[in-house]
Amino acid sequence: MNRIAFLTMDSLADFVSYDQLVVDLLRQSDVTVDEISWRAENVDWNQYSLVVIRSPWDYQQAPLAFLQALEQIHQSNAVLLNSLEVVHWNIRKHYLRELEQKGVRIVPTLWLQSPSVEQLTAAFDTLQTEEIVGKPLIGANADHAFRLPRTAPQTNFERAHAAWNNTTALIQPFVPSILDTGEFSLIYFDNQFSHAIRKVPRSSDFRVQEEHGGRIESCQPDPDLLELASTCLQCLPECLLYARVDIVRLPNGLPAIMELELIEPSLYLAFDANSPARFATAIGRRLKP
Repeated sequence: MNRIAFLTMDSLADFVSYDQLVVDLLRQSDVTVDEISWRAENVDWNQYSLVVIRSPWDYQQAPLAFLQALEQIHQSNAVLLNSLEVVHWNIRKHYLRELEQKGVRIVPTLWLQSPSVEQLTAAFDTLQTEEIVGKPLIGANADHAFRLPRTAPQTNFERAHAAWNNTTALIQPFVPSILDTGEFSLIYFDNQFSHAIRKVPRSSDFRVQEEHGGRIESCQPDPDLLELASTCLQCLPECLLYARVDIVRLPNGLPAIMELELIEPSLYLAFDANSPARFATAIGRRLKP
């Protein structure tokens, strides 16, 4: 019997996770799955064939400690997936700049270190927009993300400045299509397309996550979305157990990468009946004989 671990967090009480769907399938195939918090101490990782990073959705609160925990797994006999090298590359959103340099279309982005209120207000003219969105270099779940219209009160800019002090912030034009067309997430196992979902924020919000009231539905992505996602994954040096490519449509209608999620993305397994089996099969291929 194979024994693997799913890396999670101390409590998922405030989150929506679909991992149990694939856990049940793996157990039917004589694969034992232990769900272990990344903060757990004195874990013997050598007892596992694989450790799959799944739902450590608080890692942004202590990214260095998270990386140290992954390093311990990496140094054990267990295979960490996705790999530690991929995590190091993906944990800081500088990866978007690297993708852009390789010809992948991303949402236009300014990279500002500890941006001042003056730099934030200047971003409207630089990006030729009346509304900006900003988020920290290391972040998840829309933590410390701000949507700022040019006419926002000064205090809003001051709060953003305080949230991004001593870090790099990504400043982007707000993409209006998110409010109606939504954001598309294309999910891949072993770099093969599995399924896709569309996320639309609730009224008066811009965050698409379920935890913030976003509406999720399955969808069939247009060919240009599939092409962009494929181009994005081709820039990576290895075949990944899982990947989620988040795409939005710019005002000119062209698709652009919003995020490339390779560490702990929700895979929305409940929105495609066959996706848990695809994920279980992909995990099975990685198990040692």
